[in-house]
Amino acid sequence: MSLQDELNNLDINNLGNASNPIKYGALLIAFVLIIAAGIYFDTMDQLAELDRVEAKEPKLKKEFSDKANKAAKLDLYKDQLAEMKASFQAILRQLPEETDVESLLVDVSQTALANGLEIKKFQPSQEEKKGFYAELPIALEVSGSFHDLASFISGVAALPRIVTMHDLKLEIEKPVEGKPQTGVRLHMTAIAKTYRYLKEDEQ
Repeated sequence: MSLQDELNNLDINNLGNASNPIKYGALLIAFVLIIAAGIYFDTMDQLAELDRVEAKEPKLKKEFSDKANKAAKLDLYKDQLAEMKASFQAILRQLPEETDVESLLVDVSQTALANGLEIKKFQPSQEEKKGFYAELPIALEVSGSFHDLASFISGVAALPRIVTMHDLKLEIEKPVEGKPQTGVRLHMTAIAKTYRYLKEDEQ
């Protein structure tokens, strides 16, 4: 019987009685199908993994770019940090110690007098602790011309220690009867605040 006739009359359920070429061919086909199925399913998993990795790629590229930019600017950041520390230390040096507060109060009052202002109220309040520094508010009431008041505020800003002005209010001062007055005089109320650095045991 020819191979063609044997293939035409092949009984799958009785494959063990087939000739060797048919058996080897069936084994080869089965082997190829098993290999193909393994490759197919394994490849599908790999393709799925590839999709997951490709989806992460833009995010990873951005992270890499951000870190590369930060690394490239690291020296610049260090320089800026050093400048900030130096500036902070310079500001701290402007904060008086406790023994300097009294002389600073004298400086503020003398600045007012030097600019021709009439001091009506100069009242330091209770010191308030704020973290690493203490704040001393001073209630001020002064009167004078607009130019004198502006010069006073400018003079306070130029003091070697930090003094800030808050809650400024200006109003025209009413003339006192029987008291000569040249030009418009203004009455100013404000809170001047001075600061001092707190030592560690005070913080």
